[in-house]
Amino acid sequence: MDLHDFSGGEMYFNESLPEPVKILIQYAADHYGSGGAEQPLMIARAYAPDSLTVLVALYRFFYYQHRYADALGIAHRCLEVVSDKLQFSRPWPEMNMNCLGLGILTSMTLVRFYLLSLKGAGYLNLRLNKLDEGIAMLQKVAELDTQDRLGSRVLLEVAEGRQRRVDANFGKLTLVASQDS
Repeated sequence: MDLHDFSGGEMYFNESLPEPVKILIQYAADHYGSGGAEQPLMIARAYAPDSLTVLVALYRFFYYQHRYADALGIAHRCLEVVSDKLQFSRPWPEMNMNCLGLGILTSMTLVRFYLLSLKGAGYLNLRLNKLDEGIAMLQKVAELDTQDRLGSRVLLEVAEGRQRRVDANFGKLTLVASQDS
């Protein structure tokens, strides 16, 4: 499957939003630098909790504020919302090509968004030093994105290298601790 094919449906940012939500998102964008963005984004989320546009705005806000745990929560919410829209019956670890294929019949762009959300969640887990979870998520993206259109493999290689270094250092610490006993 070619994840660069955008002919499969509407992009999330083209979704219809209630006027108050549009105003709140614009207000947040205009006041980001002065610290006035979070409250309007949270209000927008209350108005439209399943809006991918609102969720992406919140994700970006949290990410650029280095609030990675909050951004990770939003990434997981994106996975839930898209799973519902695509009628995925499996959690991400059990996702396979057959599930994605059925999702593509509904919307290629939502399938791509799902995989990008999974990649983002994987990256955030790495930033939060949750290497096992981050690597598992990136491995799943790499498994499903066979042509690496979303660029997860480089990130996965870096994460796996980091994991090997952590494991090697842990082994050295264990050896030292056992010698001290």
